[in-house]
Amino acid sequence: MSVLNVLLVAGTHGNEINAPWLFNQWSNNSNLINTSHIEAFRVIGNPEAYVKGKRYLDRDLNRSFRTDLFTYSGSGDKEISRAKELVSIYGSVGRNPCQIAIDFHSTTSSMGNSLVIYGRRPADLALAALIQFRLGLPIYLHEGDSSQTGFLVESWPCGLVVEIGPVPQSVLDARVIEKTRLTLEITMDLLREVLSNSISYPNNLVVHRHLESLDYPRDNNGVLKAFLHKTCQGHDWKPLEYGTPIFLLSDGEIIRFEREDRPVPVFINEAAYAEKNIAMSLTKREVWNFQEDWKEELEKIIIS
Repeated sequence: MSVLNVLLVAGTHGNEINAPWLFNQWSNNSNLINTSHIEAFRVIGNPEAYVKGKRYLDRDLNRSFRTDLFTYSGSGDKEISRAKELVSIYGSVGRNPCQIAIDFHSTTSSMGNSLVIYGRRPADLALAALIQFRLGLPIYLHEGDSSQTGFLVESWPCGLVVEIGPVPQSVLDARVIEKTRLTLEITMDLLREVLSNSISYPNNLVVHRHLESLDYPRDNNGVLKAFLHKTCQGHDWKPLEYGTPIFLLSDGEIIRFEREDRPVPVFINEAAYAEKNIAMSLTKREVWNFQEDWKEELEKIIIS
């Protein structure tokens, strides 16, 4: 069996500390996770922000992996420099080239354990389908949002994000750490099964495809004038029915959902997304048949 190079990233956002804590424990105990036949390069995505307990220093690192930013020599942003550094070391033509990147995050919203994929790259879909089949995780397919681009895993031939929560920012939580470890361990097992040609692929993939993001109601000066209604808060992955209360104004007025398409909200009231003017993202649940080209592309990346 050949050896696969995999980039494992924690702390892409410096105030998401559970995955970095697990990585530090792993450094002290190499037997914590079985990585036989896998060369696992473990890195803290944004080490300076992590030390300071901040999400980022100059800009969101997980929006900084863009070629237009890489070629803009006048930028002094620390996150752009860090993104370029990671690609130069672990990218396809880097000093330690990796074929797959797994980026571990935590969320303050009630999404539980989930996966995020960007766009429809066949290898990403195949790997997500395998993890979903083994662990039953929901998948958020982020696409069609021109205001949100430059994600880390897009700079590698195959990659996805693991989101685990809910947990407040900068708080260690035993459940989050254990879920992170379990997802990491299962992912390593699945990659080994692909390497040894002993994997069984599922028949389908269930995704929640991004439709749009909703902002909080604001006044003419852009100041929030409402907050999440209690019947909406914490109800990630549950379809929004027509008439469901979603926002509550200070005067007691209720703003209700007035569509009949029953979209599924995710990242409801995510703390990190307040600065992005996102109260929640709406998705559509879809079941896709597993495609042969997904398998072929994943195996080409892993076995070649």
